[in-house]
Amino acid sequence: MPEDRVVVGSIAGAFGVRGEVRLKSYCSDPEAIADYTPLYTADGRSFPVVVLTGITNNGLTAHMDSIVTKEDADALKGTELFASRDVMPDLPDDEFYYTDLIGLSVFDTGGNDLGTVKTVVNHGATDLLEVTKMGYRDTVLLPFTKAAVPTVDIAAGRIVADPPEGLFPDA
Repeated sequence: MPEDRVVVGSIAGAFGVRGEVRLKSYCSDPEAIADYTPLYTADGRSFPVVVLTGITNNGLTAHMDSIVTKEDADALKGTELFASRDVMPDLPDDEFYYTDLIGLSVFDTGGNDLGTVKTVVNHGATDLLEVTKMGYRDTVLLPFTKAAVPTVDIAAGRIVADPPEGLFPDA
């Protein structure tokens, strides 16, 4: 996916039999996903029109261009949706798009290399940075809080972390 795009959600499958889809929105205001059209898939498909039709468990329902049958919608289940960065709002200094964090190097406050951000996940309580390090089999889930991650420097490509004791092996 081009760097000028940000993941804003995914298609969770069909809703009904007339091509309506269930959407998972990753936006702070879930309904804002429809404001960032056109939406794109990783393979370049685009959806210029997204019309939200309702709310369902853990998501939204919507009509999207060229999805007209249940089979069309089911075929796209799990497909991530991206928006052009230029239609996204500017963020305050202490907020970040997940996509900007992926690939950043992570160092502890003493300058020791802890690894690289593989992905950002959220299981309800807080965002977690999944950090991977060459030579290690397991990844580490670092709480993405001000206490555990006091510094994020996107321009320098690095994060300074103060992880809880014992979270990282050999650190």
